[in-house]
Amino acid sequence: MGVSCLVVLVLQITVSEVSGAGVGVGSGGVWFGGGINSPSPGGGSVPRQNSAYIALQTWKSVITDDPMGILNNWVGPNVCTYRGIFCSHTEDYAGNPTELVVTGIDLNHANLQGTLVKELSFLTEISLLHLNTNRFSGTIPQTFRDLYSLVELDLSNNHFSGPFPTTVLLIPNLVYLDLRFNSFSGPIPEDLFNNKLDAIFLNNNQFDGELPQNLGNSPASVINFANNKFSGSIPFSLGYMGTRIKEILFLNNQLNGCIPEGVGLWTDLQVLDVSFNSLMGHLPDTISCLSGIEVLNLGHNKLSGDLPDLICSPRNLVNLTLAYNFFSELSQDCLRNVGGIDFSLNCIPGRQMQRPQPECSVIPGGTLSCLRVPAVKPLVCG
Repeated sequence: MGVSCLVVLVLQITVSEVSGAGVGVGSGGVWFGGGINSPSPGGGSVPRQNSAYIALQTWKSVITDDPMGILNNWVGPNVCTYRGIFCSHTEDYAGNPTELVVTGIDLNHANLQGTLVKELSFLTEISLLHLNTNRFSGTIPQTFRDLYSLVELDLSNNHFSGPFPTTVLLIPNLVYLDLRFNSFSGPIPEDLFNNKLDAIFLNNNQFDGELPQNLGNSPASVINFANNKFSGSIPFSLGYMGTRIKEILFLNNQLNGCIPEGVGLWTDLQVLDVSFNSLMGHLPDTISCLSGIEVLNLGHNKLSGDLPDLICSPRNLVNLTLAYNFFSELSQDCLRNVGGIDFSLNCIPGRQMQRPQPECSVIPGGTLSCLRVPAVKPLVCG
């Protein structure tokens, strides 16, 4: 039986709620064995397990390669025995356990090839869907918005493509979104940063366009934009994120303009990487307020100006990369304060491995205004 026929029969089952025998897929196609509300071996009804069975068998039918035999035991109506499928008991109004339902799918590193099917939305109790490192392709079904219990969605290291899958923003309880290492393209929507996502991984795709100006609205603690084609400046609103953000990575894009002065409000930030862009101008004095920073990578940009002690003042800083910029001075105290520091190929007099003088005669972005707050003396928070 072809896939299209299977899907038609599956939909007929769910609409009519056939009573009689359960639903299965055998050598002759779909068979019916007990009804949607038929008794389980223990005497209870399992309507949601039957829906799960329909969803998983429909999905299995479009998986075209399973070199590790992961799905070999995806046979029969007891989906809780399927490899990679996890079930839990639901509870009644008094907190007593009732039926078993599918609450998680973990097929990481299964090397499966195929697509996702809209029937996966039948699994309304799943809280995690982990498909890292497979060969799934195509787009994300619009029906994923119905996965109201889903908290973690990991689709990384696959072959998904198309525009940003906006349907994931309609999943009401989603907290963890991982789309990295795919082929998604185009701009990212503003609504991404109005959601309650705590972790946003978009790195290693083909996203482009400017970063939305409401980026600072995000409550996320980890955001990774690395290795895309984002352009324009880092949104000024980023400073509004305050202590929520712990790691943020912009590396290897096409960003320009200044590093916003509001970066100094990220008092608990541990990792900031803006390397391999075209950022210009002087660093904001507020960068010394990053009291929790451990890794600060500013390398491979067009930043300039002096590097006073304040850049090295955060007490937790263990790795500072300044290479391939146009900085003109670095104090001896700074060298003593930070263990791992790379300041090669700048314009610092008297230091080895610097740019040749002709390259330092014209500083990129020398007339760029970075909208710094005027101060009588530099702000030092360290």
